[in-house]
Amino acid sequence: MVFQQVVILPPFERGFHVIDHHIFPLLTKSNIQYGVAHLFIQHTSASLSINENADPTVRLDYERFFNELVPENTPYFLHNYEGSDDMPAHIKSSLLGSSVSFPVSKGKALLGTWQGIYLCEHRNHGGSRKVVLTIYGE
Repeated sequence: MVFQQVVILPPFERGFHVIDHHIFPLLTKSNIQYGVAHLFIQHTSASLSINENADPTVRLDYERFFNELVPENTPYFLHNYEGSDDMPAHIKSSLLGSSVSFPVSKGKALLGTWQGIYLCEHRNHGGSRKVVLTIYGE
């Protein structure tokens, strides 16, 4: 059995945001008892990750780290049509990735105790984001 739905996330400010509450209700809706959930973001300037969901300083540290790793206004970046955060957002997205997968059991995500799903918004004004949720199972 396969369940698929596009989730339209509201605009988030630049940074790392736990989006479990947007995704987890759909796991129950899918009626899949055991399987694998796959999330894919349909954008090139935002990404997805699974990481610490309890302490918000982790998300702040991620943002600081990636801003130092890929700084804005780098003189050799040519792709800056949409602002100084344009090319850095694409690089950050490539580094973190456009998808995550996790096991599902009885309509619940089998993530670790402190794990959550992040939307990693790399633009100052990224707008709403579309994420495709596909669950394979029975």
